[in-house]
Amino acid sequence: MKHFWRALTLPLQWLLALVLLFEEWGWEPLQRAMAWLGRWPGLRWLEARIRSLQPWAALGVLAMPALALLPVKLLALWLMGHGHWMLGIFTIVAAKVLGTAVVARLFTLTHAALVRLAWFAWLYGRWMGWKTALLMRVRASSLWRAGHIVRRRVQTRWRVWTRRRTGGTH
Repeated sequence: MKHFWRALTLPLQWLLALVLLFEEWGWEPLQRAMAWLGRWPGLRWLEARIRSLQPWAALGVLAMPALALLPVKLLALWLMGHGHWMLGIFTIVAAKVLGTAVVARLFTLTHAALVRLAWFAWLYGRWMGWKTALLMRVRASSLWRAGHIVRRRVQTRWRVWTRRRTGGTH
């Protein structure tokens, strides 16, 4: 029975792992971009206020992007339903990237307050343990290693190609 459930959940685990890898790939660079924006005077003040929130208020602020982007995602579905597939897909992707950037920054700002909620700290610890184990399994797989080799080869060829095009100035 154990093998049956593993076979049943394996595709779901891979799909979830791909989503997690996308989030992980985008999380840090997007968070850094938002931190750069946060250095602007008005936003610096706002970030300081967010950092000083009590745990439940911090949780509310962290939930705001999901609520704010819901109408945008519904608009994207409406666009696709009316035959504007590319615009709808672009809208969903843009909302996903913007949402990830905002949530990444807000999570960084509110993390200290959020882990003061015992249930949040417990869930976060469990989530990080599970996520780490899943990503370790994916990264140890032959498919991941092969993809990593292909990526390095593409990067090397791209660098060679750009050097040739620019006359070796890079």
